[in-house]
Amino acid sequence: MKKGRKKMAKTKKERWNLKQDFRKRWQLYLMLLLPVLYIIIFCYVPMGGIVIAFKDYSFRKGILGSDWVGLKYFKQFFGSPDIGMLLKNTLIISFYQLIVTFPAPIILALALHIIGNDRFKKFMQTVTYAPYFISTVVLVGIVLQCLHLNIGIVNTVIEFLGMDRVDFMGRVSYFRHIYVWSGVWQTTGFSAIIYIAALGNVDQSLVEASLIDGANRLQRIRIVELPALKPIITIQLIMAIGSIMGVGFDKIYLMQNTLNLPVSEIISTYVFKRGMKDLQYSFATAVGLFNSVVNFILLFAANKLSQKFGETSLW
Repeated sequence: MKKGRKKMAKTKKERWNLKQDFRKRWQLYLMLLLPVLYIIIFCYVPMGGIVIAFKDYSFRKGILGSDWVGLKYFKQFFGSPDIGMLLKNTLIISFYQLIVTFPAPIILALALHIIGNDRFKKFMQTVTYAPYFISTVVLVGIVLQCLHLNIGIVNTVIEFLGMDRVDFMGRVSYFRHIYVWSGVWQTTGFSAIIYIAALGNVDQSLVEASLIDGANRLQRIRIVELPALKPIITIQLIMAIGSIMGVGFDKIYLMQNTLNLPVSEIISTYVFKRGMKDLQYSFATAVGLFNSVVNFILLFAANKLSQKFGETSLW
């Protein structure tokens, strides 16, 4: 009885504290209201639409009136001759992108941290940040223009050197490299910001101690700077693993053509084509739901492994 009364008293006290806090900081709660409403309306409410993955959806009948078909479209996808190619292309591009783009901003941040000249450092930061603000459409346009078979600057240089012109966008062996390395150029500088900020907060006493002990530049990176970046690297890696199946649709779709389709067709482009072009909304939703579930499982597994072998995790 005493425990129950204490619990009730504690609950009432918490409610009273919340009311008091709301009265004192109502402006902050009001500011919080808009983003919360935005998330609910545009993120959570549309999630109700995933029910069409289990229905034979049609415009005429609507979501509620469409016939329930259960796992029909999931079975159709798993039995499709395209599933092997889609999973293979998605995973290869994703892992290639992860291996290349994940360490690049860390290396850049460490390199910029070494630079002593502030003016040159700011110049390099600006140069590396700028590509991030180029839209995907413009970026792909630049890539296609530079690599064009007839008028591209790259092929002009190749011909000048006495070699034959290369159809970069028509050869399947080049597509993945072009996609990943153009992404490195665009995103590395901006992604390095969080690591640069963390390096700015490194305990200077540790740096001074390493200098007294005679540590060289590489030893200081290994002993002082990388441990300071470890929590951020862990979180970023967990997030990256959780989006393995979520390769960006827009850039790949813009770079696609009939010649490179065997290596450029991934799950997200396949969903778009089946849903928006073929109007197979239920099938496209089922494939997209499968993709999201796999991403969530990967995220959960990566987080669990981080909890088991380290001190940093998402939750």
